[in-house]
Amino acid sequence: MLPAPAVFHFLWEVNSGAVKEGDSVRTFGRLVSYQPEESKATLSIQHAARQHQVVVQTTFVEPFDPIIGAQYIVLGEIEKAEGGDGVMVHARVLNCVDGVNLALLQRGVNEQRSYFRERGESKGDAATAAQPRAPL
Repeated sequence: MLPAPAVFHFLWEVNSGAVKEGDSVRTFGRLVSYQPEESKATLSIQHAARQHQVVVQTTFVEPFDPIIGAQYIVLGEIEKAEGGDGVMVHARVLNCVDGVNLALLQRGVNEQRSYFRERGESKGDAATAAQPRAPL
């Protein structure tokens, strides 16, 4: 069975607990470390004057040729990190996207969320309007 489609979540959302364990996610960040013996990489990003990090399990994407300091997009499932503190992304895809305008990507994700929110609200309005009214 295939996993559910991944929704784009920013690294700070993944760390905040807004994403449940087992959910598929897409996120991005700068590769700050890689431990090949443990098959773990760490992505980091700064947002609102805070540094956010997430550990990525790279077992499914190895062999992996890391470029420390490069930007990466990861697609995978959320798991509880060992030791119970934080979450880890079990990567199915890990791509280097160095050179991508991340501010523009972030704006695009926000626009997409806004569109889906508006579309969901208009579907709710259409469903309400389509319901037969009770006679007076």
